[in-house]
Amino acid sequence: MAQNKNLLILGAGQYGQMAAEIAQEMGIFAKIAFLDDSFLACHPEQATRVEGSMADLPKFAADYRYGFVAIGNPALRRRLTEQLLQNNMTPATLVHPTAYVSPSAKLEPGCCIEPLAVVQTDAVLGTATFVASGAVVRHNAVVGEYCHVDCNAVVNSTANVPAGTHILAQEAPNA
Repeated sequence: MAQNKNLLILGAGQYGQMAAEIAQEMGIFAKIAFLDDSFLACHPEQATRVEGSMADLPKFAADYRYGFVAIGNPALRRRLTEQLLQNNMTPATLVHPTAYVSPSAKLEPGCCIEPLAVVQTDAVLGTATFVASGAVVRHNAVVGEYCHVDCNAVVNSTANVPAGTHILAQEAPNA
């Protein structure tokens, strides 16, 4: 099977829409589509944007090499990321072109770095961690898997953020 550059976003809500915009700005994906369980109930007029429900993931795996989980809940984000892997899909890492990620920083699969965010020297972001617009992850910080660093928050140098943590907007944890 030939490898493709198609991206399947799990979650078509607000974060899914932003993830799609970042993916489009990256300019590397040939096709972008969504799976969602509840979006159509709230937005039936947008039925053409959602290909199916989360249960349909195995049916789409052959046509989509990459998947991205655009879900805020860290436990659900973990479960769906594991489903991507079980279906031989690669969790996409999305980095907006206006973000700065140091060449020495390490981003695990499934991360999203939003516009104007900064990930400094030797910082480490765990699997499927989100760094929101204007947030800064300082040098040598470690942010665990499935975390969310919200807008304008700062993860201080050498901090170690536990998995599943949501750092609120403008918050600055030290450890």
